[in-house]
Amino acid sequence: AALALDNGLARTPPMGWLHWERFLCGTDCAADPRRCVSEQLFVEMADRMVAEGWRDAGYDFICIDDCWMAPTRDKHGRLQADPKRFPSGIRKLADYVHSKGLKLGIYSDVGNKTCAGFPGSYDHYDLDAQTFASWGVDLLKFDGCNSDSLELLAEGYRRMSLALNKTGRSIVYSCEWPFYLRPVQQPNYTEIKQYCNHWRNFYDVYDSWSSIKSILDWTALHQDTIVKIAGPGGWNDPDMAMIGNFGLSWDQSVTQMAMWAIMAAPLFMSNDLRHISPEAKCLLQNKEVIAINQDPLGKQGYQLAKDKKFQLWERPLSGRAYAVAVLNHQEIGGPQKFTFSLTFLGNGLACNPACSIRQVLPVSRDWGVYSWISSLSVEVNPTGTVLLKV
Repeated sequence: AALALDNGLARTPPMGWLHWERFLCGTDCAADPRRCVSEQLFVEMADRMVAEGWRDAGYDFICIDDCWMAPTRDKHGRLQADPKRFPSGIRKLADYVHSKGLKLGIYSDVGNKTCAGFPGSYDHYDLDAQTFASWGVDLLKFDGCNSDSLELLAEGYRRMSLALNKTGRSIVYSCEWPFYLRPVQQPNYTEIKQYCNHWRNFYDVYDSWSSIKSILDWTALHQDTIVKIAGPGGWNDPDMAMIGNFGLSWDQSVTQMAMWAIMAAPLFMSNDLRHISPEAKCLLQNKEVIAINQDPLGKQGYQLAKDKKFQLWERPLSGRAYAVAVLNHQEIGGPQKFTFSLTFLGNGLACNPACSIRQVLPVSRDWGVYSWISSLSVEVNPTGTVLLKV
């Protein structure tokens, strides 16, 4: 069991694009071809990822979520793509994605049916893993709907991990295992990391500030359990980036980008790359923030302090550096100042005897050199975040 996930993948949090939140289960291509879950959608997104710098910024996965399948398996018992929406089949789509220097992700479910009611992988784990490998798939998102018991859920996640490894193909394994366990029992994260490359703990993200806020609150509440297990090869997944959609203000978009970097989160956008503002694109492609997210030390950040207006988070980075986020969680009034002592950071070591400080978000600028006993005063907009590198 200790060697179950010996795939050497996800040494830093994976990055890419995922269809779910923005495109959901759109299956009527005749009525709405631009928003339909189809071969055309993924080809167009792959083209945009290359032409507009997403791949070069690090976003190299393009991932299919639920609703790609035909309603039934083929005569050999294998999963098959919906023939109308994916006329060339998944293998051809994978070949196209690979020709662009990108990787293809796909979706299945541990139970009898997927969350949207398509065929699940229960009792077909080896066959489905072999099918995905034969198609050239590079990532599997494995959901947890419609499993009859927690024992079958756990067995299914373990078996699919072993089945993927047995194919000999490098396939990143994205799990929802702890999310489905949590209402009933505390997940064993040591075991989950043995089998999964990243895992969801909490509800689906929505295109709203209340959703982003609830994910951050949940993460801080459970950080003593989840932060220590994250690291190269296995990551806590707070779900997709909503930047470039409709529900977040600019400051809230900055907060999601900054905090997903602090949390060492897999960075999967769910937006329409054919219609994205220059500002959202610039934020998502910000090299300094991505460097924090992808830091090779691989330690997840955590909340250091919280009061009625502010949260202070830090993340240890390689080279004895720290990423520091100051989040103003008030939803009323104007910009507010938060002042804290630099002795507070890194157990007193981050700025001892002195440190340089650079602001990364919302705009990048150098703040200069500070001594260990200095205090720092940061002005932050409501629901906004200032991200620093110390």
